[in-house]
Amino acid sequence: MKLRVLSVGKDRGETLALAQEYAGRIARFAEIELVELKAEGPLREGEALRAKLLKGQSWALDQRGAQVTSEELAARIAPLRSGSLSLCIGGDEGLDEDLRKEARFVWSLSKLTLPHRLARVVVLEQLYRAFEILRGAPYHK
Repeated sequence: MKLRVLSVGKDRGETLALAQEYAGRIARFAEIELVELKAEGPLREGEALRAKLLKGQSWALDQRGAQVTSEELAARIAPLRSGSLSLCIGGDEGLDEDLRKEARFVWSLSKLTLPHRLARVVVLEQLYRAFEILRGAPYHK
C-alpha cells in the first residue's frame, strides 16, 4: 500500500517527532510519505493538495465527517492495502470545500477543532493502530 499524508503548514518540535515515529512504524506495513504544504488559504491550499494526491482513493479530514472506531477504520483500510490512499489535512482556515466533496471518505477525528499538527499525529497513530488490528496484534487494546 502507498500512503501519502498531506497537511497544510509546517510541523516542528514534539508533534514532528511523534509524526515521524508513527510514520516509521507504519513503514513496516505500507510505503508512507508525509507532505507539508504552505498555508495560503483554503482555495490555494485545495489546489496544492489536489496536485499532490496519489492515484487511488483520497480521504479528507474534517470535523463534519464521519467518526469511526479504530476497528471500523481498519475495515476501511483493509481493501486498500493493494492500492494507494491520500489523506488531506487542511490548514488553519479548514479544508477547501470542493476537495472535501471530491474525497471518497470524509473522516472526523472529533467534533473538536484540532490544530493540523496534532491532527496529523492522531491520523498517523490511528493508521498504525489500524494496521496492527489487521495484523491481529494486541496493540489496539
